Amino acid sequence: MNYIMKKRMLIVLILFTVVLTNCNKKDGTYEEIEFTTIGQDNLYGNGQENIDKDNLTIYDTESWNSLLTKIDTKNNVSDGFLETSIDFTNFMVIAIFDEVYGNGGHSIDIVKIEENASNIVVTIDNILKGDITTVMTQPFHLVKIKKTDKQITFE
Repeated sequence: MNYIMKKRMLIVLILFTVVLTNCNKKDGTYEEIEFTTIGQDNLYGNGQENIDKDNLTIYDTESWNSLLTKIDTKNNVSDGFLETSIDFTNFMVIAIFDEVYGNGGHSIDIVKIEENASNIVVTIDNILKGDITTVMTQPFHLVKIKKTDKQITFE
């Protein structure tokens, strides 16, 4: 094969690889995306924070400040967060709260966040040890990711 033929074959191979990669994303192939933990611990307000077991996505400062106020109802939990001033033009917050337990030793973790062409999947792991303390606790994990319009689901 001469030089021009090799060059054409290389271009075709590169184009084929690009098309194949894009098709895989549309078919549901997920790629892990980076997230930053803002805070992860337990609420110790005996449920006085009035936060139900839930998975939340927060897109704006007003909703974020409202959540921080609830979190800090009984104790100043947000003082231990790595950050509380979020740039919502570029980021969003994913917040997961477990149920209120009658004893301590429980945790909830966002272990992985993945995306494909149309959605984002947040994988959660609950660690239910229990009976470590007699204090009522409610595990939570708050993270930030780059802002997106994709649908977010939780597993």
